[in-house]
Amino acid sequence: MSPEKAASRLRLLAQRPRSVLGLYVTAGFPDPEASLPLWHRLVEAGADFLEIGVPFSDPLADGPTIQRSSQQALRRGVDLGWIFDHVRAFRERDSRTPIVLMGYLNPILAYGPEAFARQARACGVDGVIVADLPLEERSWIGEALDRIGVDLVLLAAPTSSEERLRRIDQESRGFVYAVSVTGVTGARQDVARQAMAFLERARSVVRTNPLYVGFGIATAEDARQLLSRADGIIIGSALVERIERSYPEPDWIEQITSWVRTLKKEILHVAS
Repeated sequence: MSPEKAASRLRLLAQRPRSVLGLYVTAGFPDPEASLPLWHRLVEAGADFLEIGVPFSDPLADGPTIQRSSQQALRRGVDLGWIFDHVRAFRERDSRTPIVLMGYLNPILAYGPEAFARQARACGVDGVIVADLPLEERSWIGEALDRIGVDLVLLAAPTSSEERLRRIDQESRGFVYAVSVTGVTGARQDVARQAMAFLERARSVVRTNPLYVGFGIATAEDARQLLSRADGIIIGSALVERIERSYPEPDWIEQITSWVRTLKKEILHVAS
């Protein structure tokens, strides 16, 4: 598969005539053996793309929920090698759903940027988000990913100026990730009210890429409001919390997929 085709899953997704739902789950959580079945079931339940969290011991952008999931995965030996192997296995059944890795710079530098880019491309990763990579340091990993045909998705914060938003839009690939609130990940109350002014400003500036919003989204009502200013939403902590509450009940995956189906139906009933 050529680099152009490898990267096209995210770009094709942006061409769909409806809002996009991305779901975040930490790799290897809640159980490494259950990860692959869970990923497939999340897609069947309605995820348009998967954001797979790379466990890290010092996740500065993540709140307690995702921190707990990362620590649990790390204790079970989940690392980049494990993730690449499981993305490759996921691709044996699913060649269409985009996969984006969400992580931090330290594990990538330890692995080696060039080797990381090659392995990401080889196993079927479409995009990479590096939460602690500032725009000014994009070249650390961005050049290697650009050469290999994997998208580097950049984050835009509510504190970003219009000029910075323009630069982020120019340098990002796949989409621009709008962080809904200042602070770390974690389900919040009334996140839409806090984020709307920022999204209105970002919407007027971000023209090259789709604008997807994440951090703190926990309810269908908030999602619907945010989608009036964004092309897609990403739900993470709320999903991880659901998994924490339901695992290891025998039907825990059924509980999760039922919740995702209901949430998507409630969101797209208004947003589509």
